[in-house]
Amino acid sequence: MKRVLAAIVCGAVSSYVASGFSRTFAFSRTVADAPRVTKDDVNRWMTELSNWGRWGKTDQIGTLNLITAEKRKQALKLARDGVSVSLAHTLEKEQLPDNPRPIGQQMTLDTGGHAMDLYTVWYHGSTITHIDSLCHYSFDGKIYNGYARSEIAQGPGCPSNGIEHHKNGIMTRGIIVDLPRMKNVPYLEPGTAVYPSDLEAWEKYANLKIGSGDAVFIRTGRYARRAKTGPWNAAQLTAGLHASVLPWIHQRDIAVLGGDSVPDVQPSGVEGWPRPIHDILIPIMGTPLVDNGYYEDLADQAKKLKRWEFMISWTVLRIPGGTASPFTALATF
Repeated sequence: MKRVLAAIVCGAVSSYVASGFSRTFAFSRTVADAPRVTKDDVNRWMTELSNWGRWGKTDQIGTLNLITAEKRKQALKLARDGVSVSLAHTLEKEQLPDNPRPIGQQMTLDTGGHAMDLYTVWYHGSTITHIDSLCHYSFDGKIYNGYARSEIAQGPGCPSNGIEHHKNGIMTRGIIVDLPRMKNVPYLEPGTAVYPSDLEAWEKYANLKIGSGDAVFIRTGRYARRAKTGPWNAAQLTAGLHASVLPWIHQRDIAVLGGDSVPDVQPSGVEGWPRPIHDILIPIMGTPLVDNGYYEDLADQAKKLKRWEFMISWTVLRIPGGTASPFTALATF
């Protein structure tokens, strides 16, 4: 398969060509004004962007294979200042428009006076920072690498591609793409779409290049806006990545992608594909996604140090067949 990727940033207008897909579009417009990506484009990318079989027929970690020993050693060198910042949002116990299923905490005191508690967590909520496993999404009856989705119904848990396959933890180079910082605004308005030209403009701004094995976190300023205007249903309306970035992500071989809401712009603007970033990255590319990451402290620290790359590390709950795990990553500068 031949993939052609060209993104030329010139003023406010860019041209993007990938897998025969060509559009001209303005810089960071809303989906209403976006270049039209059709469901046929997404269907085609389901084949063209596939990583099935790339790391063998039994692979269950997808693009985490791109985090090699050499990549880890390179990441260690980024921890120069010894300053760590969390990427996890505080778990909320209050029911809100963007937190319909808050964390449950049941407290007990035993006869010896020891405090204990029982937690109930809906991982895939809209404020809980979590990382999706590769069995979370499917396409045409299959999950990543061709495993049958029907096996999941036999439960409990996913027989293949569960979160326990991340058990050894992940450590690599992390990159924050701080679009509000670049545009000199406190946050992107809900519905604002992020295009390949935005990502490449950020590379120029931050003087870095996103590459193989990186964990990339897109800051739209969702939590900065939430602090100012209050919570809203971010699962239905949020700034995020436009579907046209999909060939770009595949070409760059990103290992993990994170958003401060869902990474997809909502609504997506693609008929029949409400979340094309999720729909292709998880089951087709085999790329774990982080939803609801909290990047406000990370953005402030990166600005202070004038460095937007760092060592990032985390591990997961070893839940057999789990569709997700809380994401409690630390960025170390």
